[in-house]
Amino acid sequence: MNLNDVIKGPLITEKLDKAREKFRQYSFIVDRKATKHDVSRAVQSLFKVTVEAVRTNIVRGKTKRVGKSIGQRPNFKKAVVTLKEGDKIELFEGGAV
Repeated sequence: MNLNDVIKGPLITEKLDKAREKFRQYSFIVDRKATKHDVSRAVQSLFKVTVEAVRTNIVRGKTKRVGKSIGQRPNFKKAVVTLKEGDKIELFEGGAV
């Protein structure tokens, strides 16, 4: 898999901000077909950091309703990446992209 296609974007929530500050864990929305090894290589090559661990799970889309019609948001794959001590990703730290 092409490393540029693995990471679709960052996932930023208050809960994940606490994990980033306390445990050096960063979260991304990744391609559904990407493996943990693909995610690790993509993060290391794009952000020039050292990855210690990768955890992935598929998040089910929520059911939404507009009037009488019911639909569902798409499912997506989330990856939580733990970095080596001292490494940071400037995208999450408020730095320039």
